Amino acid sequence: MNPKKLISSIAAAALKYVSLLLAVFAALYPLLSIVVTAFKSPEEYASTNVMTLPASWLYFDNFIQAWTKAKMGLAFFNSGIILLFVLAGSIMLSSMTAYALNRFSFFANQIVRNLFLFASLIPGVAMQVTVYQIMYSLHLINSLHGYIILLLGTDVISIYIFLQFFETLPKSLDESAIIDGSTYFGVFFKILFPLLQPAVVTCMILKGVATYNEYYMANMYLQDKNRFPVVATSLYTFTGPLGNQYNFICAGVIITIIPALIIFVAGQKQIYAGLANGAVKG
Repeated sequence: MNPKKLISSIAAAALKYVSLLLAVFAALYPLLSIVVTAFKSPEEYASTNVMTLPASWLYFDNFIQAWTKAKMGLAFFNSGIILLFVLAGSIMLSSMTAYALNRFSFFANQIVRNLFLFASLIPGVAMQVTVYQIMYSLHLINSLHGYIILLLGTDVISIYIFLQFFETLPKSLDESAIIDGSTYFGVFFKILFPLLQPAVVTCMILKGVATYNEYYMANMYLQDKNRFPVVATSLYTFTGPLGNQYNFICAGVIITIIPALIIFVAGQKQIYAGLANGAVKG
């Protein structure tokens, strides 16, 4: 082999592996610092740097303090209720909306699609003044059901995912079922919806992660943190004008990661299949 080509191939391979190592380091360094800090006592955290290993990996007081002071048990309960209703409602509303837009021709069909697209281009923060006034006038602030309704109304992405998937399902399925005497609801629930499993998994992942991590709207509309803490807002118990208690915050972060990690490990095959089949149809 030509020495120049050999040198260039070695340099290219070295550059590739160095870039991969840098990417791994950038991804894992914050997580490693969280784990290390979570096991340090307040005194040890104040006297060491962020990557100094703790004196004992059996120091669990931070986790106990994070769980009790931040009311994380209630936060997980509230977040679980919110996730249950938001995911079920979002999947049904988005899939049925996409079914109507894809399977039926009516005057405003294209107008509705364009309005959904236009709404997805507007930053959510720009509409919060109007949304807050509507929520206040309907007495939906400081209530779980109001917060759930708010999250159900902000899911244009799921509609487009289902629309994309409906494009791959032949309309002959609908026509055959209707000839056999089925109703439109029967066609949707008995024939089409079972075929939407990849799109359902994709939408559940996207909506579930966004809902679980949502802080801005949770902080704004669930103002009573004693009654309505959620996972995202509970960690801010340890922040304040006099400083942040990062050892407690890191312990709380690990606690919040564990449920998501368990779900991912238990259902990673379905998650990968859903993302692969539901996000690239068309």
